[in-house]
Amino acid sequence: MTQSHEEGGRQEGSQPSLPLRAQEVARWDRVHDVVIVGHGAAGGAAAIEAARAGADTLVIERMSRGGGAAALSTGLVYFGGGTAIQKACGFEDSVEDMKAFVEMAAGRGADPERIRLYCENSVEHFEWLRALGIEYRESYYAKKSTHPLTDDCLMYTGNEQTWTFAQRARPVPRGHKPAREGEAGGYLMEMILQATAEAGAYALNDCRVRCLVQNDEGRIVGIKALLEGKEIFVQARRGVLLAAGGFIANKDMLARHAPDLLNCNHDVGTIGDDGRGIRMGMGAGAEAINMSEGLILSAYYPPEDHLFGIFVDAHGQRFINEDAYIGRGGDAMIKKADGIAYLIVDDSIYDRSQSIFKLAAVEESFEALERALQMPEGALVHTLEAYNGFAERGEDPTFRKQAKWLRALDSPPYAALDCRVGHSVFAGLTLGGLSALATGEALSSDGTIVPGLYVAGRNAAGLCREGRTYASGLSIGDATYFGRLAGRAMAAADALR
Repeated sequence: MTQSHEEGGRQEGSQPSLPLRAQEVARWDRVHDVVIVGHGAAGGAAAIEAARAGADTLVIERMSRGGGAAALSTGLVYFGGGTAIQKACGFEDSVEDMKAFVEMAAGRGADPERIRLYCENSVEHFEWLRALGIEYRESYYAKKSTHPLTDDCLMYTGNEQTWTFAQRARPVPRGHKPAREGEAGGYLMEMILQATAEAGAYALNDCRVRCLVQNDEGRIVGIKALLEGKEIFVQARRGVLLAAGGFIANKDMLARHAPDLLNCNHDVGTIGDDGRGIRMGMGAGAEAINMSEGLILSAYYPPEDHLFGIFVDAHGQRFINEDAYIGRGGDAMIKKADGIAYLIVDDSIYDRSQSIFKLAAVEESFEALERALQMPEGALVHTLEAYNGFAERGEDPTFRKQAKWLRALDSPPYAALDCRVGHSVFAGLTLGGLSALATGEALSSDGTIVPGLYVAGRNAAGLCREGRTYASGLSIGDATYFGRLAGRAMAAADALR
């Protein structure tokens, strides 16, 4: 693979970005113990812990203010094991139950040590965020939703209650949303940014990191950046943390590593999620792993009544249990239905969803709906009649949808909601990144540490490795918790002599 050293403002490309050699740096404009690239959830959490541990800490942010992708989110964080909110709402949880679920949610290839640490320290991490001043109501939101508009806190945010997952882990709600109506990610990040400043870390905004700086021993010793149109060089005595986001905004990287995500027409992230941090890490010798994986979201609920409907492909066949989390549903639409999917509903349950805007067909009978969708004769009719027959008995032997979401579709007219790729909203984010220890040290392909280089958040291949098993709240949880560990590790690292 050809490597490149990028000097200009170009943010696209999929090649590793080579570091600058330390002997080429004529002067250091700034010198700090810890230098953090990116002031989102991971970078902010790392900065707080590093500064609290006594390290002279600098956070570099390319935008005019920190926040990152987390600031655009619901603010949900996945906590469990018996948080104060869970107990107040009457839910009993344990580290063992949480771990059993997170092992499934993290997916194949997940790091067992990350899962263990995250679950065992979940209650402590929740209290750490609360100590920053983030408020949480002692309330449970029972509806099936991806974006609760109330200021309620506790909710199910993944596949906890679906058949496959519930067989292995007792279902317990673990999504914790801050006490703000609507999207709460901006509020959560405001509190983290405030805590960063209060801890004594210095934030340098409107500053774009160009490349890492590496000495002859292979240690990362600083960065080169562009500030107000001028190059600056910042030395990092104890280490550099890459926390600059994923690569959903870099179509070259998607085409090379995760082409399924090119089906998405809405990026879950910011323009800063261009993969530069990952490519800089690769150029310095860190291994990029899990790069083909991502989260594909098609929010057919809310309204939760849509879960009474059924998904069918171009041949009129069901392909998933409709009570699945939207990430599992979106993945199935792309990979099982080849991007051609319809949600069949009747008049009693139809409503507008946040991602499906078009009706592919509306008819008074199953036969007419089948013809309108140009499906094989009898295919959709058989699927609907068979489904209705079992639903009347509270059964779904094919996909085992929960009994509470089983109801015969028998109130005409019948509609096919258009879930085809390009006809509705498919949102996506990447799950690949640099290989690292749970404490943030970047790893090369042979498993050795790249000295002086740390990664967290979407720059790392972190807690979750598969989108189809994901649960909302695990991204911010991953970023903040493992960002904290990286900040502590950097503050304790040996300084350059």
